[in-house]
Amino acid sequence: MPVRSASAQWKGSLAEGTGEVQSESGALSGRYSFPSRFETGEGTNPEELIAAAHSGCYSMALAHLLSEAGHTPETVSTTARVHLDQVEGGFAITGIELECEARVPGISQEAFQEQAEAAKGGCPVSKALSAVDIGLTARLVG
Repeated sequence: MPVRSASAQWKGSLAEGTGEVQSESGALSGRYSFPSRFETGEGTNPEELIAAAHSGCYSMALAHLLSEAGHTPETVSTTARVHLDQVEGGFAITGIELECEARVPGISQEAFQEQAEAAKGGCPVSKALSAVDIGLTARLVG
């Protein structure tokens, strides 16, 4: 299996510096700063990148499980919300909320929920982030 990489460079102090992140493929790149991470400033941040990875991984994992069960989805759309909070000793990612909507012809609500929960546990990014509470709201649409 391939090994994926990304890199980041930071210049200056934490509060006044700036950084840039770049994926090896070039598909993702952006600037980040203290305001973009801890406030609402322009630019990206590590938590947003984790959210992108988690939502993409979860959508693929759910599509795979549904297909394996004989219910190929028309669409699987997932949003991940990564919570960064100040805790004793600094900052920490304290939780992730996955919100998914899927259009899956011919599946029951019960079978869909079963597959949605299984995908949460089986997604490689969920596994990597298992130290954090991961919530899931999954809706069958259409």
